[in-house]
Amino acid sequence: MEWVRFTAAAVFLLFATVMECIAVFGVYKFKFVMNRMHSAAIGDTLALLLGAAGLMLLKGSRWYSFKLGLIVIMLWMTSAISSHVIMRMEYSIDEKKVKEETS
Repeated sequence: MEWVRFTAAAVFLLFATVMECIAVFGVYKFKFVMNRMHSAAIGDTLALLLGAAGLMLLKGSRWYSFKLGLIVIMLWMTSAISSHVIMRMEYSIDEKKVKEETS
């Protein structure tokens, strides 16, 4: 039974690594700042969830899993807020370019 848990944890961690690599590729591929931000935010949140789930499975402790869950929740909240603030700043600085890129 232990090898099933280890295999599932390894799969989660592998998928987390793949998602993070895709997010990095998206950040370098896109030219517009909002597209880059979207790629980074989606990749980071999914990779964070998959990585934390893999570590929770690997460790197995309730207290350890609780702390990892709190970390995921805090990072999800702060990531959304910081992304929103950066997007609003970009929109207020270069409104003309934003309208040109999004239309």
